[in-house]
Amino acid sequence: MKDREPGLSPELMLQAYMTGIFPMAESRDDPNIFWVDPRRRGIFPLEGFRISRSLARAIRRPDYTVTTDRDFAAVITGCADRAETWINDEITTIYQTLFDSGHAHSVEVRDLEGALIGGAYGVSIGGAFFGESMFSRRRDASKIALAWLVDRLAQAGYSLFDTQFITSHLASLGAVEIRRAEYHARLAEALRRPADFNDPSIRQSVHSVLQRRTQTS
Repeated sequence: MKDREPGLSPELMLQAYMTGIFPMAESRDDPNIFWVDPRRRGIFPLEGFRISRSLARAIRRPDYTVTTDRDFAAVITGCADRAETWINDEITTIYQTLFDSGHAHSVEVRDLEGALIGGAYGVSIGGAFFGESMFSRRRDASKIALAWLVDRLAQAGYSLFDTQFITSHLASLGAVEIRRAEYHARLAEALRRPADFNDPSIRQSVHSVLQRRTQTS
């Protein structure tokens, strides 16, 4: 379902997520925003993220670092830096405002020289995390970001990781598709849960990330 919306505000954006809808633009240069409420929704079961042997080897490599909320603007810019994107200037501005207020978060993957090579970002409300986009400038960098994100969400008390749509790539990592009604029920439950993306008790490491692997081939 798509409903045209002439403008956005941070408050409207948060209300939309809480009712199960999210914004998109047709392209980077299209100023119009529409709301989407898919009949079937993609989610990541937090205990079902699949890490293949090849991805596990990439995660164990010592040639990268992972941080959170260090450079949100660069991550969203990286996500929008492609031939076709739904992230226009207005959406970028709103997400930056949500980050500034603590409702959006990013994961950054850098090489040892400090260059940003991958990342992911999304919106957080209660125990629900709404994954928006990810990007990669080096093989497996976005998958590494996603693996660290899943580990953080599980440690931080989240119960719902929304991926919006499902692709074959996300399905290969453990994402599943559920009906709209089931999604709304899970969303209502998640919104009642306390969760803290930046909980100081969270301790992330290669070991904690790999503990969540469920695929061995």
